Amino acid sequence: MPHGDDLDARFNELVAQIDEEQQRRMRAAAVKGAKEQRRTDRTARRESRSAHLSGESGGNGGYGPEPRRRVGRAWIAMAVVTSLIASAGVIVVFRPDLLTPGVVVDEPPVPIDEPDVEPAGNPADEATQEPAEGAGEEPASPFAGSPAEKYSEGAAGFAMPEAKALGGLSEKDVAKGLKRTRELLTAAFLDRKTLLGGKPSAFTKLLDAEQRDWFSEYAKKHKKKAAPFVIQFAKGTAEFATDVIKVHGRVKLGTFKDGGRRGVELKLNHLVVYAVHRPGRPDTTIRVVAHPTGKVWLYREEGRLVVWPLSWGASSTPASCDTRDEFIHPVFEDSPRGTVAPTGAPIDPYELEEDDSEGCTASKGT
Repeated sequence: MPHGDDLDARFNELVAQIDEEQQRRMRAAAVKGAKEQRRTDRTARRESRSAHLSGESGGNGGYGPEPRRRVGRAWIAMAVVTSLIASAGVIVVFRPDLLTPGVVVDEPPVPIDEPDVEPAGNPADEATQEPAEGAGEEPASPFAGSPAEKYSEGAAGFAMPEAKALGGLSEKDVAKGLKRTRELLTAAFLDRKTLLGGKPSAFTKLLDAEQRDWFSEYAKKHKKKAAPFVIQFAKGTAEFATDVIKVHGRVKLGTFKDGGRRGVELKLNHLVVYAVHRPGRPDTTIRVVAHPTGKVWLYREEGRLVVWPLSWGASSTPASCDTRDEFIHPVFEDSPRGTVAPTGAPIDPYELEEDDSEGCTASKGT
């Protein structure tokens, strides 16, 4: 399995083989793409705010939560540059904005007050494992020797802060919102069916009805793309090497004000580590590190508690830069060279601090 020091050395050797002019062009292409994306986002936000002020947003006379005023959903573009060997590792960043058209979905979402909502299962719940040779011997953990070795297992890693009355909400409301947020995280990043490219039903049913309508409609229109908000490996690219998924991170509790609306804002920042291998090839086991970040708003509207993911995205490494379907295509040690190379100085995938890098970024070993 790759480790940071070895991959750093190999990455630097490869970079040294690229002449300065070529490196300059690579950096320029990445910077240009990032600037263009930011200009597009700023224009969309200005148009959205103008529509809101004129009473045209959300289809409800301009009154609605901030997510209804956000327009567009742009996956960050990946710069096309000279290829480097894939095993150097990359971080592929997906950060969607939210759009909420009025699409009707027949099945109602799970109500927040529902007492018996069970969080989506850990991939371990459905895993079927062939007995290993040398039964009786404890196999080495695929997380051994990495920071993930000390992380919590599964949903236990999505620990929530203590509920308290805040932002105009009661302690009971905040507790319900925290519980639903934990369920959303669990469904987005631990549900086996979702992770292996299936329909993200476990996540969909937990969304607010309006946001859920958009989510379902997007999935129908973009069947060849991964669903927004969740982690999904491209079908046929990976199998889980263990029943365990490691999770580490934090949730910060704060408040927000948006016009006449106020409530609680949750800032999410986690690392989720998967041990996967090529289908039928346990000898190719690697660790894939996802770094989900985002914000969730909790507020009351028309007498009900709303839990609304305001921003919700994740980076993953090692993953291929060559694909644009938003699925994770893990990079194994024997993966062929890619045609799109990572950019920038290698980033530590186990660093919990949020990184503003855009596109397909070089990473240290996992």
